[in-house]
Amino acid sequence: MNVKKAILPVAGFGTRLLPASKSIPKEMITVVDRPAIEYVVQEAIEAGIDTIILVTHPAKQAIENYFDRNAELENLLEKKNKSQLLAEIRNIIPAHVTVVTVRQPEPLGLGHAVLCAEKVIGDEPFAVLLPDVLVDSKDQNNLAQMIEQFEQNQASQIMVEAVAPERVDQYGIVRLQDVDGQQNHNILELVEKPAIDEAPSNLAVVGRYVFTPEIFNYLQTTQADKSGEIQLTDAMAQLLKEQPIQAFTLQGETFDCGSKIGYLKAILHYALQRDELKGQLLEFLAQVK
Repeated sequence: MNVKKAILPVAGFGTRLLPASKSIPKEMITVVDRPAIEYVVQEAIEAGIDTIILVTHPAKQAIENYFDRNAELENLLEKKNKSQLLAEIRNIIPAHVTVVTVRQPEPLGLGHAVLCAEKVIGDEPFAVLLPDVLVDSKDQNNLAQMIEQFEQNQASQIMVEAVAPERVDQYGIVRLQDVDGQQNHNILELVEKPAIDEAPSNLAVVGRYVFTPEIFNYLQTTQADKSGEIQLTDAMAQLLKEQPIQAFTLQGETFDCGSKIGYLKAILHYALQRDELKGQLLEFLAQVK
């Protein structure tokens, strides 16, 4: 089956970006001139997704509003002959793409957030994109490649990237099957934030997934952890016992916009890709001591 639906869990409070995230959803904090979540939504659309499911919180209506039409603003831009801006506003969500919102009634973790979208997904494969992780795939959309790999192999996919060994305790870490000294893409083990001396590798889960619908069966039975949250990694570990899960190695860069330093790096990275900003920004950075 083709992958056409994607879940974006946006209900979290974004405590790493306080105090800004006290009143502004962390996903709406701008990277250059557009909210971080727009980069993620565009990534999904470019990969062929036509249904975006936002798992959200009542305090985050700004996200829903952003992806809705604003007739008053569009009329104003049209009257002022700001055609380029008008086109940008109208193309945030192309006509063929549907945005659906689902409420997460309690903050019970990423696994629970994904489970909240089960009725919208139905019996179809789907993608999950963490909205505070921006992925610059360079020449080819990595999510599109993951979806292609899923459709070829009918095996769930997880995007991974190598991280410094001293940072493995901050991520979900995978161990890959080794065949004749060569690592293939089959995952043997998933460990959530292992101790540095117990990590099976330094390959960290990035925040991009493609799942078979059977993952919901395991999310329904996964027990909450010590913090009271249902972890997606725990459900994936159970799914792995019944179905193969494959790793897709990132071919590009990621930026964790949920952290202050990751957010600052993302601004600089994407600003330097803009011809109208690059020269002035480089000139400024050359003066920074």
